[in-house]
Amino acid sequence: MASTRDVELLLLLFLLLTAAAPVFSSSPELSSSPLSFHRSHGSPFSGQAANDRRFQISDDMFWKDDRPFRIIGGDVHYFRVLPQYWRDRLLRAKALGLNTIQTYVPWNLHEPEPNKWVFEGIVDIEAYLKLAQELGFLVMLRAGPYICAEWDLGGFPAWLLAIEPPLKLRSSDTTFLHYVERWWAILLPKIAPLLYQNGGPIIMVQVENEFGSYGDDKAYLHHLVTLARKHLGHDIILYTTDGGSRETLDKGTIPGEGVFSAVDFSTGEDPWPIFELQKEYNAPGQSPPLSAEFYTGWLTHWGEQIAETDANRTAAALEKILSRNGSAVLYMAHGGTNFGFYSGANTGQNESDYKADLTSYDYDAPIKESGDVDNLKYKALRRVIQEYSGVALSLPPPDNGKKGYGLVTVHKIASFFEVLDDMNNPMTAVESEQPLAMESVGQMFGFLLYVSELPIMGTSSILKIQKVHDRAQVFVSCMSDKNGGSPTHVGVIERWSNGELEIPKVSCSSNISLFILVENMGRVNYGKYIFDRKGILSDVTVDGAVLLGWKMYPISLDICSKLFNVNPIKQVSISRTEKISAEPGFYEGRFDIYSIEQVKDTFISFRGWNKGIAFVNNFNIGRFWPSFGPQCTLYVPAPILRQGENVVVILELHAPNSGLTINLVKKPDFTCGSKQYQK
Repeated sequence: MASTRDVELLLLLFLLLTAAAPVFSSSPELSSSPLSFHRSHGSPFSGQAANDRRFQISDDMFWKDDRPFRIIGGDVHYFRVLPQYWRDRLLRAKALGLNTIQTYVPWNLHEPEPNKWVFEGIVDIEAYLKLAQELGFLVMLRAGPYICAEWDLGGFPAWLLAIEPPLKLRSSDTTFLHYVERWWAILLPKIAPLLYQNGGPIIMVQVENEFGSYGDDKAYLHHLVTLARKHLGHDIILYTTDGGSRETLDKGTIPGEGVFSAVDFSTGEDPWPIFELQKEYNAPGQSPPLSAEFYTGWLTHWGEQIAETDANRTAAALEKILSRNGSAVLYMAHGGTNFGFYSGANTGQNESDYKADLTSYDYDAPIKESGDVDNLKYKALRRVIQEYSGVALSLPPPDNGKKGYGLVTVHKIASFFEVLDDMNNPMTAVESEQPLAMESVGQMFGFLLYVSELPIMGTSSILKIQKVHDRAQVFVSCMSDKNGGSPTHVGVIERWSNGELEIPKVSCSSNISLFILVENMGRVNYGKYIFDRKGILSDVTVDGAVLLGWKMYPISLDICSKLFNVNPIKQVSISRTEKISAEPGFYEGRFDIYSIEQVKDTFISFRGWNKGIAFVNNFNIGRFWPSFGPQCTLYVPAPILRQGENVVVILELHAPNSGLTINLVKKPDFTCGSKQYQK
C-alpha cells in the first residue's frame, strides 16, 4: 500500500512527464461612411503596390481593389493541423473553390503561462497567414479574445481562472481587460503588417465571437474596438458574428463604431430573411449578405452518435446564398484535430449537464480530419462553388496515403501506484484543509490527485462530492501497509451524475488513505457556465461529516516516453488469461516502419479499451474513450511518425482490452460505445 512518501514520489513521476507537446432597437446608431482599409505603404508580400490595394464595403457589396468581390471562404484553424500539413489542407480548400480562409486565434496556446509567449510550431500564426497569401487566399482573422471554437475555455488561458478575486470573463471587468490589453498588445502588432492595405492577406478582423448569445456588456465590446484600432489603425474593417435573430444581434453588435455585423444561422434556414434583418444592424449600403459560419456539419460530444449531415442538402443550402450573390464562410472547411488536452465542452440547463467534445474535430466537413476529399460533400459543395464563382477550379491533390500497420502488442510498464518506489526525489504537495481547484495549485490540464485520511471504519461508509469537475476515480488503502500494493478501487463520481460511493469496510490497524484522482475532461467553451474551474470544488463528506486535511499532487501527462527513456521501469508481467485490474496504468507498444516511403497517416484503434490518453513518439494525440463512444480511433498524422522504431505510450484509467493490443488501421471509426450520459 502507498505511504505518504510514496505519494510524493508519484508526483515526481508525473512532473517528469510535463512538457508542452508539440471556438431591441431596430435602428441602432451606425456610421454611413464606407468600411475600408487603404494605406500607401510598400508591400512586403506582394508585387502589387500597397497604395493600389483596397478592401471596402459599399453598395451592400464587398469591393477588392475597386472591383466587386464575393467571399467564398472556409474555416481552417492552424492550431488543429500540424504545420507540415498546412499547405496540403489549404490546397484542398483552394481546389474546393474557396478564396478566403477564416481562422480563430487561441489565446491559451499563445500565452500558456502569464507572460510566456509562444508563436512557433503549430502556433506560428504569421507563417500560416503568409502561406495562405502565397496560395492566393484572403484571410478573415477571428482575433477573440474569446473564440468558442469547441476549444478549451473558449480560447482563454486557464490561468485566468486562478486569479483572485475571480475575474468576470467576457466583460468590462477592469482586471480581465488588463490581461486582454496585454494579450492584444502582443498579438495585434504582429498581424498589422499582414493587413491587406499593408500588402498582406487580412481583409477583416473579428471582435469577440457571438457575444449576443452570451451577454449585453456594450462597454466591453466598445473597449475591444478601441484596442483593435489602436494597434491596427482606423481603416481596418472590424466585424462581429452573431446568430441571425433580433435578440442576439441587439446584444452582440456594436452600434456607432462602424463595425460590420455578420450573421450565422442553421444550415436549413432560409438565409434571405436573416440577411434582411442583418441590414438593420449595418449602416445603409454597408450590409453585404454574409454568413460568417455556414455549417457544413456539426460537433459531437462523447456519448453521442457521430454528427453527420447530408451532402446534397448542405450544397443546396449554400446555393441559396450564392445564387443571389451572397457570401458565405464554410464552418468548417476542414476541422482537424483537438490534439492534447484542448478539446472543449458544452453544458445544458445547468453546469452539471456537462458534455465533453471528442478529440476528433472532423465536424463532418468536406475536407476530412486526415485531409481526404474523395467524399460526396466535398464534391457537392465544389459543384455549387464552381457554378457561382465564375473561375475554373484546380483539381484537388489526391488523398494522402494511409497505412494500416496492424496489431501492436502493448505491455504494462507501470501501474499508477506501483511506480512509486521507482522514484527517488520526493516532491512537496500542496496542502490545504479544504480541497483546492486545479488552477489554484497551478495545474491547468490533465489530472490532480487528492489525498486525505479516513478514520478506521467498522462498517462501510458513504462518500459524497457535491461538485467535481469533471470525473473522479476513488481509491483507498491502509496507511500501515508497507508492502507496496496498489490501493483498492472504490468507484467513479462524475460531474454529470453527481452520485455518491459506498466505501466498503477496510480492515486496517490505523487510518485509511483516501486517493481521489480527478480528470479535467475539457473546459466549457460556450454559454453562461464558461467560468469552469476543474477539480474538487466542494466539500468531500463521509457519512455526512466534512473531510479535512488534503494534499494535492499535480499530474500532467505530456512526453510520457521521456520518463521511460530516463527512468526505465520493469515491464509488469501479465498473463493473457489473468484478470486485468481496473486501475490506472501505463502501457507501451512499439512498431517499426522499415522505409521512409512507408511513413503514412494512420489511426490507432482503441476498441476494447476504456478511457485514457495516448502519446506517439512523445506527441499527445489526445483522449480516447471507446467504452463511451462514438470515437474508436485517434488520428496519427505521418509527421509524428518516423522510419525505424515508433513508440506508443498509453495511460489507461481503468483496464486495457483483454488482448493487450492496439490496432493501427487505415480508416477512422466512430462506431464505438453504446452508453449515454446518465443524468
